Amino acid sequence: MAGRIARWGAALGLGALWWWGVLRLALVPDAGALEGAVAAGGWGLSLLPVHCVPKAGVVRADARARRRREARGAREPGAS
Repeated sequence: MAGRIARWGAALGLGALWWWGVLRLALVPDAGALEGAVAAGGWGLSLLPVHCVPKAGVVRADARARRRREARGAREPGAS
């Protein structure tokens, strides 16, 4: 339960920081590099494909590749 609260707290805090940077860039004429870096960093993180493949699918694909490597090694001449 404490881990869930910490994750939500971190997500809300970082989201608030990102919105601060974006709104400051849009509304304040003398916004600088700090606000730009915060906004660009948050936008760049949203482009990471971390949720494209479910974890179970990755495990199955890894096991399939391992089986193929083992089968290939057993067929090679001189393999024990």
